[in-house]
Amino acid sequence: MVLGGRFDFDALSETIAINESKMAEPGFWDDQEAAQKLIDETNQLKSKRDNFMSLKNQLDDLKVTLELISEDPDSGMEGEFETNEQTLKKQLDRYQLNLLLNGKYDHNNAILEIHPGAGGTEAQDWASMLLRMYTRWGEAHGFKVETLDYQVGDVAGLNSVSILISGENAYGYLRSEKGIHRLVRLSPFDSAGRRHTSFASVDVMPELDDDVSIKINPDDLKIDVYRSSGAGGQHVNKTSSAVRITHIPTGIVTASQAQRSQLQNRQTAMNMLKSKLYELEEEKKAEEKAKIEGEQKDIGWGSQIRSYVFHPYSMVKDHRTNYETANVDGVMDGDLDPFITAYLQWQLSKTNPE
Repeated sequence: MVLGGRFDFDALSETIAINESKMAEPGFWDDQEAAQKLIDETNQLKSKRDNFMSLKNQLDDLKVTLELISEDPDSGMEGEFETNEQTLKKQLDRYQLNLLLNGKYDHNNAILEIHPGAGGTEAQDWASMLLRMYTRWGEAHGFKVETLDYQVGDVAGLNSVSILISGENAYGYLRSEKGIHRLVRLSPFDSAGRRHTSFASVDVMPELDDDVSIKINPDDLKIDVYRSSGAGGQHVNKTSSAVRITHIPTGIVTASQAQRSQLQNRQTAMNMLKSKLYELEEEKKAEEKAKIEGEQKDIGWGSQIRSYVFHPYSMVKDHRTNYETANVDGVMDGDLDPFITAYLQWQLSKTNPE
């Protein structure tokens, strides 16, 4: 087990010291917004430093235990060593994954949307399966998962859903999921038991804070209010509290029905619109960069990224990284970390080729 890698502990400690020096200066609180931003940034850096030191201390303890066992074998101590080693290995895997999250908004919360493709009930059911998968993944990592907007399917599943996954690095992890997800299975809705192929699109955006300036002309917006139609909640279908915003120049549509207040839903939908417009601008920049470099890249959300095969064999394969597993049930229960790690490493290799 190795600590360090691309992580510069000395540089991190120096940045923390510089920030703390600024925080001790007279007039630090004159600009309260800037002061709070520096405090939050410093706390994140301290958390990264403390996590590193905790892992290092655990690793040192394991080395000492191993030396004791080699000098005087003890079955009880050996069992304790193996348990602690497995626990530390999981923590190290998580630590190394976090080191790959260096994007501008990787530390932000994530807004995730799922839309079924053509295919009616089959695709709508597949979209609901993906929602369950991401919900399980979020809950397993201690993230808060909140439904912002939910449109039920015609017979089963869903027509569309937007969820907010809140927690440190949520967007950094989930940006790997943006694209088309393909399912191959024996259809439970086909009386003849035939094999069907279904598609659903997943869009992932960072939840942006007020520091990010996205200009939106009010004249470019069409705002509709309607009664909530999602599952659950006593206020559903009783008041016109849900809000749908259409950005006319781009055709982007956002909606929220998570709150009782129409005003709160409007703010949530506006924040989602801001995130989508930001993503659109970033995609344009990526397309321009690809043209300049003469590269052919799949930029848009419409590129197929992963296949889930339930029949005639079991396999989930990511078409970008070629990572695959036969543990379909595990993946559908939210075991996505191997795919996320493979994607981040693949992306890093493209940025920093050997």
